[in-house]
Amino acid sequence: MLDEKQKLFQIIDLGHEIAQVKDVDILLEKILSVARQFVNADAGSIYIKEDNRLKFSYTQNDTLQKKLPSGHKLIYSTFSIPVNNESIAGYVADSGTMLNIEDVYRLPDNVPYSFNREYDDISDYRTKSALTFPLVTNRDQVIGVLQLINAKDANGNILPFAEEDEPFVKHFANNAAIAIERAQLTRAIILRMIKMSELRDPKETGAHVNRVASYSIEIYENWALGRGIPVVEIEKNKDILRIAAMLHDVGKVAISDVILKKPGKLDPAEYEIMKQHTFLGARLFTDQYSDFDEAASLVALNHHERWDGNGYPGYINPFTGHPIVGYQLKDGKIPGKKARTYRLSAG
Repeated sequence: MLDEKQKLFQIIDLGHEIAQVKDVDILLEKILSVARQFVNADAGSIYIKEDNRLKFSYTQNDTLQKKLPSGHKLIYSTFSIPVNNESIAGYVADSGTMLNIEDVYRLPDNVPYSFNREYDDISDYRTKSALTFPLVTNRDQVIGVLQLINAKDANGNILPFAEEDEPFVKHFANNAAIAIERAQLTRAIILRMIKMSELRDPKETGAHVNRVASYSIEIYENWALGRGIPVVEIEKNKDILRIAAMLHDVGKVAISDVILKKPGKLDPAEYEIMKQHTFLGARLFTDQYSDFDEAASLVALNHHERWDGNGYPGYINPFTGHPIVGYQLKDGKIPGKKARTYRLSAG
């Protein structure tokens, strides 16, 4: 059992850990997992406030996860609930106060909120104890709700959440809110860049790039786990890759509308011009100040390469578009984040 000083140091370390995450979706998962780790919660959910509703963004559940085949993840529906006193999460968001409930099935008659058992019935799970915190920014704005479910002892027995842990979780929740706000700003900037591309190419929408990013990190995670890459490195790379993948087609802003919006099939000459969006996009990240810049340049340049070597643009100088070597990339020679085959520098 940790004493108060040890818990304080642990919560500070966890706050520092989430502060390193840049992508908002990866961040939400991280916040939920480390908060559960701190109080040894079997499950939990995180909600983000949008207008006057709470969007159910991520959920984790160790008990249900163990019932799935290895490598599979929980499937859940994204939904939203109103910010009002009818639900536990809605009440916490509306009032800005924390709730520590011993048994959600035995709520006092004098409280305005209730617990919806529908998910428990569908999944054959029993929610009992719940610790629910508002995510409050420095400007005292509630931007979401963190809900931790079913605290466990060392033997896996369900018990109430300890009152002495509440100040530590509150401190963590405040740091989490600041991190979320920062990540949302990063996402907004990226989506503005994508909207700029959308003005040129109607197919390049926020929904499209989010799907591409989500598929990318799922494929990467399965690939990395199969090769024994440490989980810490996987999580870091997922964070960087997701943002980079959203900008994979940003180079299309430099392609003529005559080609970009042509209703029919491109002729060979037009297709060659279209291919230029790869290295034109990579040029945007020439000045590399972070791992993200490096990953974004790699993704922009190589996202049309194919395992059989029939992709493009192959080995080129991204500044000129001229081939460096007269053959295309294939197999394991296609650059990965840690396996660069070129550098974005002149010559």
